[in-house]
Amino acid sequence: MQHSVTLDKSRCMGCTTCMKHCPTEAIRVRRGTAHILKELCIDCGMCIRVCPHKAKKAVCDPFDSIKNFEYSVALPAPSLYGQFHNLDDVNIVLQALLDIGFDDIYEVSKAAEMVSDLTRKLIKELGSDMPRPYISSACPVAVRLITTRFPKLIPHVTNIIAPVELAAIHARKEVVKKTGLAPEKIGIFFITPCPAKVTSGKYSLTLNEPVIDGSISMTDIYKRLLVAMPKVKNPPQLASSGLIGIGWSTSGGESSALLNDRHLAVDGIDNIIKILEDLEDGMLPEIEFLELNACTQGCVGGCLTVENPFVAKSRVKHLMKYMPVSKNKVDENDIINAYAFAEKPLEYIPVWQLDEDRSAAMEKYAKIEEIKNSMPGLDCGSCGAPSCMALAENIVMGYASEEDCIFRMRERMQYMAGSDNADEYLPPPFRKETGKNKKSL
Repeated sequence: MQHSVTLDKSRCMGCTTCMKHCPTEAIRVRRGTAHILKELCIDCGMCIRVCPHKAKKAVCDPFDSIKNFEYSVALPAPSLYGQFHNLDDVNIVLQALLDIGFDDIYEVSKAAEMVSDLTRKLIKELGSDMPRPYISSACPVAVRLITTRFPKLIPHVTNIIAPVELAAIHARKEVVKKTGLAPEKIGIFFITPCPAKVTSGKYSLTLNEPVIDGSISMTDIYKRLLVAMPKVKNPPQLASSGLIGIGWSTSGGESSALLNDRHLAVDGIDNIIKILEDLEDGMLPEIEFLELNACTQGCVGGCLTVENPFVAKSRVKHLMKYMPVSKNKVDENDIINAYAFAEKPLEYIPVWQLDEDRSAAMEKYAKIEEIKNSMPGLDCGSCGAPSCMALAENIVMGYASEEDCIFRMRERMQYMAGSDNADEYLPPPFRKETGKNKKSL
């Protein structure tokens, strides 16, 4: 699998900022450059947010790729509407998308309302047949995190595909019916707020084949829309969703659409990890539905958006005041046809297999524990690994040595210098004594 999040080595200064903030410890710094371990990366985009040198970026499809198809359809994420100042009519944005080159539009918020309706029906019908709480499958970062780190919670994830995938399926069917074109001549392009949805569009966790032909950065589209939108006068009625669909763009929007109060909405990748740990420990017995958004404030906080997520959320709420509750419900035939459901089950993805042989893997794990316990446990990152545990793993796997630890280097310097005091070989934060002619804070 090729991830959307990539590294521009020409910009990287090896500062370890990204390494310290990566929630899955997927980054190492070696020889002055960061390295992304693709097995551990979940495309959350945290490294893109924090890198002071702009060395991390998300690889999306270029806008001109819509020209590769006879007919192109834009799938605008509802978070797009929160990016613009003084917007009081969604139709202006939708008409501008047509003006910049798309042939048609299908709002992801429309599919979101269908997913909400279907989820309500399933919760009512399934009852106790599925373990609770039900976990939303909408955020690909959260789903991948569960499949790699919390495999016991996989049965809790609903088997409904993400709204963007449902939107793509519906859009292609409608265009084929309207134009008579072959499906492969129709390009379906998602306007994405985050890199994880770029990756999931190409490598779906729930579908056998991808249904999205390209994912274009919301930042790229935003610049083009800024030019086109002022020219739109008296746009036609193109909007096809209500406040429930638009509300999916912010944290709490999906869960509130279930119309009950036994739900919990969590945003921010660190908060997601904590709540999943609590769920694994059986600490959420009263919750019926769990909405997880890796980005702060939901999709409006994606790293491919333009506006501050809190400002964008406020704008979305302003738009929702003038909308009907919902315009879409799932057709009973959709449930029968089952294309709103996952085609393949979620499975545990082992990301750091020590050895194919179980006994050899246990021996390596014991060695990892031994090395980790011999280290200072400061998780300082000076070795180029995010934690002492990560360095111990790298050592056993042959990617690093014990001397990469700065404290191990100190011991070696002590031996070479024949002195018990080697504080001068450590960076100032780790020294136990004040240097000569220096004042103590």
